Amino acid sequence: MNTSRAMARTVFDRQEAIQTYRDNRARTEALFQILSHDAYYKRPVPLRHPPVFYDGHIPAFAVNSFLRKGLGQSGVNSELEELFARGIDPSDPDTAEKSAVGAWPRREQVRQYVQDADDAILQALMSDTIESEKNEVLHRGQGVWTMLEHEVMHQETLLYMWHRFDFTQKTRPVNYTAAGTDESFALKEDMVAVSGGEATLGVDLADVTFGWDNEVPLMIVDVPAFEIDTYNVTNANYRAFIEAGGYQTPEYWSGDAWQRLQDANRAHPLFWESGPGGWYWRGMFETIPLPLNWPVYVTHDEASAFARWKGLRLPTEAEFHRAAYGTLNGVERLYPWGNTKVDASRGNFDFQHWDPVSVGSYPAGKSAWGIHDLVGNGWEWTSTVFAGFPGFRPMASYPEYSADFFDGDHFVVKGASPATGRVLIRRSFRNWFRPSYPYMYATFRCVGDIT
Repeated sequence: MNTSRAMARTVFDRQEAIQTYRDNRARTEALFQILSHDAYYKRPVPLRHPPVFYDGHIPAFAVNSFLRKGLGQSGVNSELEELFARGIDPSDPDTAEKSAVGAWPRREQVRQYVQDADDAILQALMSDTIESEKNEVLHRGQGVWTMLEHEVMHQETLLYMWHRFDFTQKTRPVNYTAAGTDESFALKEDMVAVSGGEATLGVDLADVTFGWDNEVPLMIVDVPAFEIDTYNVTNANYRAFIEAGGYQTPEYWSGDAWQRLQDANRAHPLFWESGPGGWYWRGMFETIPLPLNWPVYVTHDEASAFARWKGLRLPTEAEFHRAAYGTLNGVERLYPWGNTKVDASRGNFDFQHWDPVSVGSYPAGKSAWGIHDLVGNGWEWTSTVFAGFPGFRPMASYPEYSADFFDGDHFVVKGASPATGRVLIRRSFRNWFRPSYPYMYATFRCVGDIT
């Protein structure tokens, strides 16, 4: 099989790491500036800690994974580094409440810790040995890349958490522009046939600078022919499911999904709100009439129920790869559009917009099969339960990163959302969430078998 490969970089670029760390910290700080002062200790998402935790967690993680595990240093503040070491991923609010911290440190103390940790990390990046064969955490700079990409991931966590705060607790940034809601055209529901062939999942670390442990090792899968939606399921498509009684019909839901739906007492996607004249979209800073051509953001349970209603199903991870990176002649691409590096014309990601945009808005990013928005505008649910590839081995800098979630209760999502950092736009990157988690920016498309 012919597979395009990225050239590996064997020498760590110290100055690039320093600048990237500074840039990451600046973006995180800008996100915190959006919140009002009194929101710091509030929990907009019951299944997550309040903002104070993330303010301390991001630098504490860098200290724990790089300074302590990699360089053998004692850290900056062991008490806070233990408190801020890990977040929570409970299955329900009651379990989350049991994980709640009784009393968080004063904001001034956290902010001082953040400054001290940043100073220590930057000093290490400037003068310490950050790449070495004597320490697995330092092998090819693993500890540095771990802390850098970890912060980018959490910037998206912050954004979808901030989304749930009341508008009065947020200040619009100066670059904010109101969401466009052009509904002058109606999208035709369309599917495209994808021929059978091989799909490459994962990556060989010898071919790349860095990859998380769940991306390794490379695995090649034979994928039978299938058909798949050209566009993500839109709000308009999903509204038809609601109007057809989808939330009142148990047959469309698995037994567990139906019970979770009843427990949550929801009858529509979390990002929708009912108002005068119909449905509205709850954006980051305002509520607007529901944009019908935007991708719908839903849980895995909701996506699966819609697919059953249509007589279809969700794609497997391997089918997503075949649709996104495969070609008719068997040569796989690094990205849906080819091997050209990521740029802003290819999709809605890397904080270009505060909201989704109409599906099909980035034709330069479509795949070889003519499928749109496979990267950007919303993560895409798959039917694949999150697990390691054969030969999985936990990474030294963050051994619990993936393995703790190989529990059969998380599903792989692929692609990217508007709040996914550019560094994470790569073929092998995998994300995962519980099937009823409603807060993330996740959409989907349906597939059907070809016999």
